[in-house]
Amino acid sequence: MKVFIVGIGLIGGSFALDLKAGIPGISIAGIDGNEDHLKQALELGLIDRMSTMEDIHDADLVYLAIPVDASIKVLPEVLDRVKDDCVVIDAGSTKENICRVVEDHAKRRNFLAAHPIAGTEFSGPQAAIHGLFRNKTNIICEVEKTAFKLQEKALEVFQKIGMRIRYMDARSHDRHIAYVSHLSHISSFMLGKTVLEKEKNERDIFDLAGSGFASTVRLAKSSPAMWAPIFSQNKKNVLETLNEYILNLQHFRKLMQEDNFDQLYQEMDRTNHIKEVLNGINKNEELKLQENGK
Repeated sequence: MKVFIVGIGLIGGSFALDLKAGIPGISIAGIDGNEDHLKQALELGLIDRMSTMEDIHDADLVYLAIPVDASIKVLPEVLDRVKDDCVVIDAGSTKENICRVVEDHAKRRNFLAAHPIAGTEFSGPQAAIHGLFRNKTNIICEVEKTAFKLQEKALEVFQKIGMRIRYMDARSHDRHIAYVSHLSHISSFMLGKTVLEKEKNERDIFDLAGSGFASTVRLAKSSPAMWAPIFSQNKKNVLETLNEYILNLQHFRKLMQEDNFDQLYQEMDRTNHIKEVLNGINKNEELKLQENGK
């Protein structure tokens, strides 16, 4: 199988590593606007050769792992160039706009809209991790618009790298992901900004920061080049979640101003229910893995 990966960073590079481990004899070509990334990817063994869009007609599978605003521009060009039995998959964190931009494309049947719920706060080819996708959920949107044989090809690849599949419509995906992913990143970025602005002496930050601060601000190390386009593409849903979040922050502040710490305790105690929710989700996932292993 000839695979072309457009964007050799954390996601594209990790996808390449897992493909190499799971599919013997696979050939992976890399395309990236950053030539240094391509050279690094080649040196790290993520790809077998550097390539360009002119060669993409030879691909059996194309994986787009670039910022969502770039994907919207690049995807139609990729579909123009690929052969009829090539499946084109994107890995973007927003789905509604990218599905809309190719809804009338002559080769819409070649495209599979996907979002792997996997990643770290790091970027670039050197951030690639073998096994990043194993046991992770891969959300697929508008699957019915992809040719059945190409669906099968993509699902076989996902199965070999150990991903779980969930189907969702694009609009629901973008609304839900705004809560569980996009809002988390905004919170982390703004916490980091607040601390940096308040603590002019950076040594104090490092001396006083504990594991709670480190884990909460971890996402603020994520690439702005990737996240600014995500917020732009999912603006409506992100603003809605931000409004709700801000109302909760304002309510929390009001309770403190009024010395209503009994109510504050009750708010936090009710929120502790998230432990049960997350534990339930984890147990369900473990059961699914056990069933799949039988």
